[in-house]
Amino acid sequence: MINVGIVGVSGYSGKEVLELLLKHSQARVTYVSANNSHGKIEDIWPQFAGRTRLNCQRFDIEKAKKLCDLIFLAVPHTISMKITPKLLKAGLRVIDLSGDYRLKTSSLYKKWYKTTHQDLSNLKKATYGLPELYREEIKKSNLIANPGCYPTAALIGLLPLATTNSQLISSITIDAKSGVSGAGRKASTQLLFGELNENFKAYKVLKHQHAPEIDLYLSKVASKLKKIEFVPHLLPINRGILETIYIRCNKTIKLKDIHQIYKRFYKTEPFVRILPLSNQPELKNVQHTNFCDIGLAANEEKNLLVLTSVIDNLVKGAAGQAVQNMNIMNNFKETESLL
Repeated sequence: MINVGIVGVSGYSGKEVLELLLKHSQARVTYVSANNSHGKIEDIWPQFAGRTRLNCQRFDIEKAKKLCDLIFLAVPHTISMKITPKLLKAGLRVIDLSGDYRLKTSSLYKKWYKTTHQDLSNLKKATYGLPELYREEIKKSNLIANPGCYPTAALIGLLPLATTNSQLISSITIDAKSGVSGAGRKASTQLLFGELNENFKAYKVLKHQHAPEIDLYLSKVASKLKKIEFVPHLLPINRGILETIYIRCNKTIKLKDIHQIYKRFYKTEPFVRILPLSNQPELKNVQHTNFCDIGLAANEEKNLLVLTSVIDNLVKGAAGQAVQNMNIMNNFKETESLL
């Protein structure tokens, strides 16, 4: 049994982490905090009434160090790097759900997050928490950079082909669509119901901070791939990500062969489902789960492979993957509290 803290429990990802951990047989939540919400958890999230007596406090690092073995940081970008060094120095393990430790150089971080990184030592040491790629490294790590939601769907979708047949790939275009919870729980005119309802739009076109994350980790398995084009869109729904990925190939492809590659690649992965060739994934089948569903189609005459990857942005794209990483770090059953 380990004692776990959640910093940023008033946000959507923090709330999802708590939801999952209350069902966990090997983890006990002993500390929760948020700087903009205080009091009983049920006053912040009424659905927890009668399920926990936890009280949310303003973050106090001394209390966190005293009460916890491991901390989930579900805080905005630029906040984690101020907290993490102190937690690690005290001997705690950290799973960071923000973008502070995903990019591995200070220059790349500054370019995309518009600020100077304050913890360069741990930036280099952090393990990228995509279990399908870095499970063995996660087992030994004290600091996990939990992947972004868009990169999770993209990388899981692209890894089999990039790993085994990168020479086939001529170009990659990712058309990504996310529910509004991906923007976090904050007051914003653009996130008002009247702005979102019956609306659909692209945003941060070719400028989203998740684009270099996808490039970086895909290059680890296929260094010669050209830069990926990534365009995100905002759906008028609460949760879920659907990415349609267009892969231009420079040689003739056979869809049945590609499908077999994907099935073999993810044969032992508990949370990746490769659909039959006649099926395409849907958001409703992954919402509130830690699954990533993948569908494949192709125009063999035009050497075009179309891959569809769907996840719940708050679960496999955030809290669920974070708990999966915690399970791996502690040698718990990887699916504990996630199935």
